[in-house]
Amino acid sequence: MLFIDRVDAGCRVAEAVRRLKEEEPVVLGLPRGGVPVAFEVARALGAPLDVIVVRKLGVPYRQELGFGAIGEGGVRVLSDEIVRRCGLRPDEIAAVQRKEEQELLRRARRYRDGRPRVVVEGRTVIVVDDGIATGATAAAACRVARAQGAARVVLAVPTAPADTVDRLRQVADEVVCLSTPDLFGSVGQWYRDFSQTTDEEVIACLAQATVARPHDRGAPGPVEVESEVEVDVDAGGIRLIGDLALPKGAPAVVMFAHGSGSSRHSPRNRSVASALREAGLGTLLFDLLTQAEEADRANVFDIDTLAMRLLGATRWLRERESLPIGYFGASTGAAAALRAAADDADVGAVVSRGGRPDLAAPRLGDVRAPTLLIVGGDDTRVLDLNRAAQAELRCENQLEVVQGATHLFEEPGALDEVAEFAREWFVRHLAADAGRPG
Repeated sequence: MLFIDRVDAGCRVAEAVRRLKEEEPVVLGLPRGGVPVAFEVARALGAPLDVIVVRKLGVPYRQELGFGAIGEGGVRVLSDEIVRRCGLRPDEIAAVQRKEEQELLRRARRYRDGRPRVVVEGRTVIVVDDGIATGATAAAACRVARAQGAARVVLAVPTAPADTVDRLRQVADEVVCLSTPDLFGSVGQWYRDFSQTTDEEVIACLAQATVARPHDRGAPGPVEVESEVEVDVDAGGIRLIGDLALPKGAPAVVMFAHGSGSSRHSPRNRSVASALREAGLGTLLFDLLTQAEEADRANVFDIDTLAMRLLGATRWLRERESLPIGYFGASTGAAAALRAAADDADVGAVVSRGGRPDLAAPRLGDVRAPTLLIVGGDDTRVLDLNRAAQAELRCENQLEVVQGATHLFEEPGALDEVAEFAREWFVRHLAADAGRPG
């Protein structure tokens, strides 16, 4: 079984565990790659999402050999056999534990961004990863979840070796694995897109899930500032699925045009969307292509069609909400946003992240919306294309370069810079316009 990406894997795992919804489970994702998968599971089950941060305790003179693991809440699980076999003294165990506790707490604080840990005591817990090779980390996570008070532990993953799955049944009450290939190789072998998940994407997934479920049992959530609903977007007679979120009193809405191979579930775009909502702006994330259309790679470069879909969706949104509208486009989606803005003079602002504005030629000169181009400094080819496209623009425009970043802005802090640039641009050009008399 081959998965498109972690979003696809998460949707398939969600179907396999949907029967657990009645148990009101808590979903725990293993960072980093397991969290986007867990996000889809939690979303489908209407369950709270959290990370389960575990740290292996390695034998001091043989770090690859784990003698135990620790988790939050002072949880520690030890392998008495390995401790005895290696002759580890209590002071040696304590020294290793102190070192790993510091890293565990650092990661947990970063991922949750100030939110409290979801309480799992007495709950069914679904531990999710993007795949399993040796199973050591997954086994530690299951043991930690049980030690934290989970009444039942279910391990759910897209793919793993059959013998590993058999071993993990000793530490989990149930193991759900969609695919157990005979010749396993590596986890990434079973994904078309297995690009690295960044800390920023983990943070965005957790923030998005927290906003969607602010009053879950056992975890005091933040004040609810928005309502997010799944909507059927009428894009010129084509039905597209979207997620519309409107903070109370939002002065404007930003529509997201996704790039090649991406979707409304893109953790990168969701990270930016979360930052925009924190600034009070509404967001609409939707797919410009149907699932059948996405199967043909040529469609993601059909800028005219993508732009027409975006224009149709814009008309639909204006009939629903009388608010200023901006476009945020990534990769080929940025070209679609600029092409659509060239035809719609009422679009208030455009932001391009790692975009291909050159694909919107020769209509760049017709764009009237203030346009911000954001490119990674190490994405040299796309940077050159953006500089050339900027010269064609006749509207207010600006080029921001995120130093050290590559095309997907996977480097630490890079996506945060993107979000800050986008937030400032949209607030300046959309929120300010909303307050002006017509």
